[in-house]
Amino acid sequence: MNKKEIEKLQKQIQQVKKHLAEIEDLRPGSLSTQYNVCGNPTCRCKRTDNPLKHGPYYQLSYTRKGRHTTEFVKAEDVQEVQLQLQNYQLLKNLIDEWVDLSLTIARLRRGK
Repeated sequence: MNKKEIEKLQKQIQQVKKHLAEIEDLRPGSLSTQYNVCGNPTCRCKRTDNPLKHGPYYQLSYTRKGRHTTEFVKAEDVQEVQLQLQNYQLLKNLIDEWVDLSLTIARLRRGK
C-alpha cells in the first residue's frame, strides 16, 4: 500500500467534493430547436418555392425516474436552461471522477 499516493488521491477527492458543493441549479436532458409547419394551407410555411416554417421553438427532453418528459422553453429562458444542463453534466463528470479515484484507492489498499 502506497500511503503517499493514497493521500494524494484523497486530496483530489476533497477537491471534487468542493466543486460539487459549488454547483448551482441543474437540470437533466437535452435542449433542441424546433421549426413547425401549421395546418393552414395558405400559410407561408406551406409555400412550394420557399417555405418559411414557424419557429424557432425550444424543447427540453429528459427522462427522470423512468418517465420521459418534454417541455417547451421560452426563448428568454434558453440561456438559463443551457446553464442548468451544463451544471448537470458537470455533476455527472465530477461523480465519475470521484468513483474512479475511490476505485484507485481501493486497488492500492488491496496492493494491486
